[in-house]
Amino acid sequence: MRVIVTVVEKIISEAHIDIPDGLNQSAIKQHIVDRYNTGEMSTDMNIFQVDFESISARIVQEHSSTKSASIGKVRL
Repeated sequence: MRVIVTVVEKIISEAHIDIPDGLNQSAIKQHIVDRYNTGEMSTDMNIFQVDFESISARIVQEHSSTKSASIGKVRL
């Protein structure tokens, strides 16, 4: 029997960055978005938490239709 398992995860990361003093809220948001879009922030990212949204399995049979079976949800 062959089973295909699909895991859907939501990863929450934290980045500690320095931003210039004196920026208003809108400028702070833009600064963070710019850092993220240029890829500068991704190297600073550390995985803080991983939540499993769902885990499901599909049983693949060689000579008949595919059956699906849900294993259920797992949350850390």
